Amino acid sequence: MTGASGTRAPQLPLHMRRDAFDPTPELREIRETAGVRTVTNSFGMSVYLITRYEDVKAVLSDHERFSNGRPPGFVVPGAPALSEEEIASSRAGNLLGLDPPEHQRLRRMLTPEFTIRRMKRLQPRIVEIVEAHLDAMESAGPPVDLVESFALPIPSLVICELLGVPYDDRDDFQRRSARQLDLSIPIAERMDLQRQGRAYMQSLVERARKHPGDDILGMLVREHGTECTDDELIGVAGLLLLAGHETTSNMLGLGTLALLRHPEQLAAVRDDPDAVSPAVEELLRWLSIVHSAIPRVTTTEVEVAGVRIPAGELVFVSLPSGNRDPAFIDSPEVLDIRRGAAGHLAFGHGVHHCLGAPLARMEMRIAFPALLRRFPTLALAEDFDDVQFRSFHFIYGLKSLKVTWEVAL
Repeated sequence: MTGASGTRAPQLPLHMRRDAFDPTPELREIRETAGVRTVTNSFGMSVYLITRYEDVKAVLSDHERFSNGRPPGFVVPGAPALSEEEIASSRAGNLLGLDPPEHQRLRRMLTPEFTIRRMKRLQPRIVEIVEAHLDAMESAGPPVDLVESFALPIPSLVICELLGVPYDDRDDFQRRSARQLDLSIPIAERMDLQRQGRAYMQSLVERARKHPGDDILGMLVREHGTECTDDELIGVAGLLLLAGHETTSNMLGLGTLALLRHPEQLAAVRDDPDAVSPAVEELLRWLSIVHSAIPRVTTTEVEVAGVRIPAGELVFVSLPSGNRDPAFIDSPEVLDIRRGAAGHLAFGHGVHHCLGAPLARMEMRIAFPALLRRFPTLALAEDFDDVQFRSFHFIYGLKSLKVTWEVAL
């Protein structure tokens, strides 16, 4: 297959292959046999893929032997050459690319902003945002694209307000983030998009340095301004903006589609408040929208599932495979919102467990039942076979989702 430029599109890596909601059966075959296999990532590099629940947890728990950092001289094929200064600047503040103690130093500054208590204070505003978008959908009338009208704008507005990012700028940063995470786009172009994003965040950091507001950037400047460099503030804010809307928006779109395909479970989420929290956890497990945690690099020779992995090798952990491991949960291929799926890996594990998990959970607990109550006859406005999934994306989801409902006369 070739693109408009005439260049051949890269092959979808094994760990990203799915059949609608389900991971490729090849992942199950690896999990049930060796547990670990060398595969090729989207850059054509050989990596070790970990597929079993307990092994995934073990890798994510061991930052000393499985590092999030990159050794000197590490280069991604196709990436433009960068100076040491440029590399250091681009990695500063990116929690996903840091190991303790540097990771812990930055994370401790942010943790108070993402506690359950802090999230409860945000709840009324999130309810307002959700209801306003439902009002707009109802006013527009069916059919609508649920991704464009509901799933994407709600998390975007929430994270913009939390960070102090002008919501009017959302079109630009959403375009950049969507292309930045599209692994079919050449690495040089994605790195250029990353530089554009950093330049944008730099302008916000400079503004916060002069006039710190009540948002997260303002808090970091007021309380930790002397401890953080501008590069660190840019990296932290950029990561939160990227992760804060891409992950939850894809869960809202894909999760709604999953419930529409399971009407009895949809009815429970709509009608039973006690069913909502366990449903969110089960949807997180069953969908596992992040294909893999950030790749680790082995710092020494290690052994996983009896397979020897030399030092300096890239290691991928398959979150969808781990979450569908029968050793973790019974009948893992079945969506069952009543079980709650405690212990799932959708938010990762260990020191890099998703900082924004409480916020994502709250947004979903509010948005799913509100949508289904407002439109109790919600249904697909296209054939399921015509729904377009975002397959080559770092975060799995939907390109669009056409829905309809019965309008009361």
